[in-house]
Amino acid sequence: MSKKHRQSNKARKRKGRDLDEILEDLKPEKIPKMLDPLDKIDLPGYGDFKCKTCDRHFIDEKNYQTHLTTKLHKRQIKRLQEPPYTQAEADLAGGLGPRPT
Repeated sequence: MSKKHRQSNKARKRKGRDLDEILEDLKPEKIPKMLDPLDKIDLPGYGDFKCKTCDRHFIDEKNYQTHLTTKLHKRQIKRLQEPPYTQAEADLAGGLGPRPT
């Protein structure tokens, strides 16, 4: 896809979830409870085909399996394996943290 047709993050209707939000959902103690059947009606594929690492719902098994082989999904897995940034790291980068001696 050429740069002219690529959609920027600023132009999207809805912002995707950040990595720290997805990591919170993947923790064993924070696994979201199953949705009520009435809540699943609004989701594509009735919420049965969800990629937890990308936080996307798919309409059927074929599209879900195709998504698992894409470059975007593989990059997301790599990003989630890195340790997340903390506020202490941000303070150090901004020069607000303790100075090394």
